[in-house]
Amino acid sequence: MNNDLNREVKWSENVVLVDADYVDSVAFNLIVNFERMIGRRIPQADIAKWLDCIALDGGIRDGENEIQVILIHQKNKQQMDNFVPGNYASDLSEKAFKDHLGEFTINAYQAEDFAKVGDFFNEVLELVLTQKNIKRLMVIPNAEDASIYNKVREALRRADDDEKRITVFTMQPTAGGNYRQEILGYSLMAALGIKADEIKD
Repeated sequence: MNNDLNREVKWSENVVLVDADYVDSVAFNLIVNFERMIGRRIPQADIAKWLDCIALDGGIRDGENEIQVILIHQKNKQQMDNFVPGNYASDLSEKAFKDHLGEFTINAYQAEDFAKVGDFFNEVLELVLTQKNIKRLMVIPNAEDASIYNKVREALRRADDDEKRITVFTMQPTAGGNYRQEILGYSLMAALGIKADEIKD
């Protein structure tokens, strides 16, 4: 386990756990496909807008909420190429922003050389699940990798914590568990500025 994360002492009531490499690749695919489909250039995703959408889908409403965002990424990947701002070290880690939902604090953690992102993601998930004061947990794993998603489902099943509202975000509806599901694509489309009326045809 990453030592920085082990030393993380103050957990918020609301936590967003993100496989950042995966989300970045999904954003890239959406940009490429929708540019072709709707015939205009699509800018990089606005990360603050995206996190707002994730928080809303996870049950957070307007107020003075504290929302802790944990971005997990490969050691050799220094930024989210399809998000703005996107650089882990200079733009995202240990940064915060405040809006109508409350204050979002962001930290990025890299999987060490010997740990794959999926394995590290699950270690962090297990750690988060043991924190009693967390009330809402939003989980964005690489659900397209069945072995990773199965481990996420297993960890959440073992947690069986009625005090936590857990929402898992995937691109397609998947075999469920004791948690809510939301479609990841909707929040990403909003952050990319793709409007529903542009694609209804």
